[in-house]
Amino acid sequence: MKIIPAIDLKDGNCVRLFKGDFAKTTHYSSNPARIAQRFTELAVTDLHIVDLDGARTGNQQNREIVEAIIAAASLDVQLGGGIRSREDVERWCTIGIARCVVGSIAMSDPEVVCGWIDEFGADAIVLALDTRLSADGTPVLMRHGWTEDAKLSLWQSLDNYVERGVRHILCTDVERDGAMTGPNFTLYEDILSRYPGLELQASGGVRHCADLEQLCDLGVPAAITGRALLDGEITADEVASFRRNA
Repeated sequence: MKIIPAIDLKDGNCVRLFKGDFAKTTHYSSNPARIAQRFTELAVTDLHIVDLDGARTGNQQNREIVEAIIAAASLDVQLGGGIRSREDVERWCTIGIARCVVGSIAMSDPEVVCGWIDEFGADAIVLALDTRLSADGTPVLMRHGWTEDAKLSLWQSLDNYVERGVRHILCTDVERDGAMTGPNFTLYEDILSRYPGLELQASGGVRHCADLEQLCDLGVPAAITGRALLDGEITADEVASFRRNA
């Protein structure tokens, strides 16, 4: 399983939100590029960046910082948050982003996103399908920085996209993100059972190496972890163990 460190950007800083709540922010660094350099020293090949300001407003306010991270980190960088036009995708691919992560527009305008997959290739686009469980346990999609219910289930969205050739899916249970309560293993097991061909990235709630091991045992191809790495709950040696056992 691939381990992907995460950096969340807000007002130019590296932060973490609690359950996607912008009012509950933990500040980690005013120098995100330095955090990226620290992650480069791990036994990883990829880095996940989220422009939280862009996700909430649609206006990417951290472009210069992202560009600095791309220059500083010898990793394949995937970027999400505020990517809502073809021009955004083209610009970031030209600059050096390996994969553009799209969320809100993937829910509101799937035809547009399918066009990007056709034009730029399935490996250039990651769908960020972030969920919150409804009262009956159905994973319902959230958009615009997790502030709005998209009125669409995860299964409805994935059924459509899988038919159109999507390859990479990033799925976060919003209630677990930054909460250190453990990933939603049942959700990821359901996704893998329904759509075995997807390159799933599990995100949200990872507390320690045992969570990563359980995701690996389920067959999850990749797991994103931010807070546990930043807090030192997952060590460099533990990250390296997944690469040795791959």
